[in-house]
Amino acid sequence: MTDRWTRAEERYRAREADRRYPRRDDWGLDPRASREEPEVPEWDDFDDDTNVIPRYEDEFPEPEPEPPRRVGQRPPRATPAGRGRARSGAGRGKRSRIASRKAAERKRRRRNMWVVAAVFALLFVSAAGFAGYKLMGSLAPAEDFAGPAGKPVVVQVHPGDTATQIAEAMHERGIVASSEAFYEAAVQNAGMNSVQPGFYAIGERSPAADAVAALVGGKSRVGNVVVSEGRLLHDKHDVSTGGRYDGIYRKIADASCVGPERKCVTYEQLDAAGASLDLAALGVPQWAMQAVKDCPDRARQLEGLIAAGTWDFDPSGTPQQILKQLITASVQAYEATGLLQSGADTKLSPYEMLIAASLVEREAKPEDMGKVARVIVNRLEVGQMLQFDSTVNYTLETTEVATTDADRAAVTAWNTYAMEGLPKTPIAAPSVAALRAVEKPEPGPWLYFVTVDKQGTTKFTDSYQEHLRLVTQAQRSGILDSSRTGG
Repeated sequence: MTDRWTRAEERYRAREADRRYPRRDDWGLDPRASREEPEVPEWDDFDDDTNVIPRYEDEFPEPEPEPPRRVGQRPPRATPAGRGRARSGAGRGKRSRIASRKAAERKRRRRNMWVVAAVFALLFVSAAGFAGYKLMGSLAPAEDFAGPAGKPVVVQVHPGDTATQIAEAMHERGIVASSEAFYEAAVQNAGMNSVQPGFYAIGERSPAADAVAALVGGKSRVGNVVVSEGRLLHDKHDVSTGGRYDGIYRKIADASCVGPERKCVTYEQLDAAGASLDLAALGVPQWAMQAVKDCPDRARQLEGLIAAGTWDFDPSGTPQQILKQLITASVQAYEATGLLQSGADTKLSPYEMLIAASLVEREAKPEDMGKVARVIVNRLEVGQMLQFDSTVNYTLETTEVATTDADRAAVTAWNTYAMEGLPKTPIAAPSVAALRAVEKPEPGPWLYFVTVDKQGTTKFTDSYQEHLRLVTQAQRSGILDSSRTGG
């Protein structure tokens, strides 16, 4: 009896222990549940297709339809459990909509990524194709003419031009087939470093190497003229020898010749163009316009407006265009010296400064220019005639240092023996040194000067009696003897 109760008590305690402390050897499954392992899907079969919008179903069964109510019967009051189920269903519907939006957003991002990737791929393919095209172009030889060259074409090299810019100008003028061909030939010729700005005549359709050789050789340069200090527009002839002293127009004509045929503008064409009444078309500056209009001899109206120096002009232009190029460049050079502001002390206008400087140029050696300028200013201040032999010689076809009584008596717009004041125009192309001398004459009281020997020694004085003595000295040295009859 005792053993039976003892065993019954042990079984009771074991059941109570299982109830209170169930064993979890099945990782949390209820021991009362089936011992069969649930089917777990393999990872390889797991479908993560976010394109499928997940469907959520409520755990609660659909409510049974309400039985029909009699007329006047109140609807049954919702129980707390029913309200809870309603709220639970609403929450699950909200979660369903959020999940749907997230899935749609992921789909949209994935589609955009494919579009961006396609654009980048297209750009990469295009860039690779362009690079390949350029590479093939760089490997191909530059287009070039085979020769022989045709008629000469004038091309300009501007100050500061690079080889690339010169190559482009050559191509534009039809001299070379391509700028690349000229550039390739130019970089292989060391003479390109010494090319000077100016105008060059080179045959059209030339092989690039030949065009470069013609450019650096120097013989192709055209339109380059050197105007020396004191040179006149027109030719002069020496009294003793009959030799011609080329004027500026002659120098321009010679520099304008182009090609083997020596196609040039002529001295006569330039002389005619220089006499034109269209002064603006000739480049006459405003500060000289009225004085040039008042010139009594149209052939001499441009005297002094082409300055001394080295100038470049386009020889393919008309005579009028050539003169305008040279006068415009000369005016810029004059104004750069301060000509427009330099007459404050001497009371001379810019054009009068130019005239006075031309007299200094023709009368004085460089070391005496400041004193001769002072004589001019002093005589103008007191109203005394200048009486310069250079102004007498200016209008003569044949010249020498000495002048005759008849020459000095001739009344012209330039002869300062027959008129007071300055000549109507400059009588030569003055140098910068002569302009500076007129701007700042050397201080002194001098009114007279004379060259006393053939070495060019010049004496200055403010005494007329002393001047006459120096003239006698000059006569004894033969410096004032004339080779012409009546001297």
